[in-house]
Order: sequence, then C-alpha cells, then structure tokens
Amino acid sequence: MKFSLILATIGRTQELPRFLTSLDVQTYRNFELIIVDQNKDDRLVPILESYESKFSIIRLKSLFGLSRARNVGIKKATGDVLVFPDDDCWYPMDLLERVTLFLSKYPGYGGYIGRSVDEEGDTVVSRFDSQTGVVSLRNVWRRATSISIFLRNDVIKYVGLFDEALGAGSDTLYGSSEEMDYLIRAIKSGFKLFYDPNLLVFHPNPALQYDRSTIKRGFMYGCGMGWVLRKHHYPIGFVLYNWARPLGGIILSLLQMRPQKAIYHTFVFVGRIKGYLV
Repeated sequence: MKFSLILATIGRTQELPRFLTSLDVQTYRNFELIIVDQNKDDRLVPILESYESKFSIIRLKSLFGLSRARNVGIKKATGDVLVFPDDDCWYPMDLLERVTLFLSKYPGYGGYIGRSVDEEGDTVVSRFDSQTGVVSLRNVWRRATSISIFLRNDVIKYVGLFDEALGAGSDTLYGSSEEMDYLIRAIKSGFKLFYDPNLLVFHPNPALQYDRSTIKRGFMYGCGMGWVLRKHHYPIGFVLYNWARPLGGIILSLLQMRPQKAIYHTFVFVGRIKGYLV
C-alpha cells in the first residue's frame, strides 16, 4: 500500500522541516511526498534537497489556491491512498503504519479519518466527535478536517477533483469546507468512511487574536460552510442549527466582556447565511 501525500504550500519555510522530519521517522516507508509549491521563488529548494535522499519528493507548481494545488497533486499521484497534509502539521511516527493496518483489515472502507491535536493533545482546527464510527452526511462536520483524511485512490478516481470555488485562495467568498464538500460527494457516491478520534495528526493550536484578519477569515469560513450546505441540499432544520451556533458564541462572548470575540462570531454567523443564500 503506497501513500501519496499531497502538500500545498506558500510562504512558509520554518514550519515545513518539522513535517519532513516526521516523515523521515515513519515506521511505514512506502510513500511519496508531492509538494505543490505556490511560491514565486525557489525558497523551498534547499529545504527539500536535504530530504530527497531519504524518501521520494516530487515538487510541482500551480496557480494560487488550496483546491487548485491539491488538484494538481492528485493528477500526479501514484499511491493507493491519498493524503492532504498542511505545511505546518506533523505526524506521529506510526501514523502511516496505523492507517495501513486499518485499510488492509477493512477493505470495505474507502477512507480512514482522524482528528487534529496540538502538542498538548488538545483538539485544534475543528470540533470533533469523541465517538468512533462511520462518517455520515450529518456527522461529517464533526468528524473530519483535511489533514487527517486518508482516502483510497479508487475513491479519488470516482469522486474526482476538489471544487476550486472552495477553500483558501479560491478567489471567491467560500474560504473553507472544500474537504467537507469532497467527503459529502464520496458518501453520496456510496463509499463508506470510518472515523477514529484516536488517529491523531499534530497541528499548531492557532491563538485567535480576533483581529481584522481573523474576523475576515471567520466570515469566509462561514461563507464556505453555508455554500456547501446549500450545494448539497441539507435539510433546513440542519441549516438553521448551524446558523444558530455562532449566535451562542456572540451571547457568551458578550457575557464574558469580550467584544472582539463577539464581533468574530457575528461575522461567522453572517458568513454562513450569506454563503447559503448567495
């Protein structure tokens, strides 16, 4: 079982060596790393050169945008399992071995999904279920983030490419949920996906300062979620529930006397509505 790790990157150099080092110590060695480099210069070349003798590295170029970069990588991937790490995440040394054992033991599952945690073991990036089980159209929002998704290549071949209107750098308002859209398409196509909260990928815990850039990102993430809910015709009750969640964040933030955080949740709320309606 060969893994193709498709990593889109731009602007980062200090974080990438930690991921490369975590690959170098993997107990399972049958993998290729496909770097989709969106930098305009060659800043990554000296970093990658020191690892090229350790494992297979393919460096590609693409236009700006996370989904565009992943699609470029998908077209070049030769692995049996495709993975989409961030350039600032890193792996436990037995991660690929654990995924191999699961997918070998359970051939009926098209994918194996874990969760992301920081160095202290605290969940980051998203809300995650604590229960193990099959991923459904409803619980996918609590059971996935892109860096912890491992999909068989036959799923990728059937489902196709990422929606390039979604995700960071997409040139649209829809700045997130590209991986949710992809998994929803896989589930609708009849593939079974399994979620295990004990399958961990490490990622820094973003310290939200609730500044202008964070608020803008919250709005665009909200728009992305709203658009995917509409695209896949989710029941209105489920839509309203996800509209209401940031309202709770607004109220709690005001009670805590944190006005900037309340503004952030307000923009998430507005984004989810706008993404759904526009």
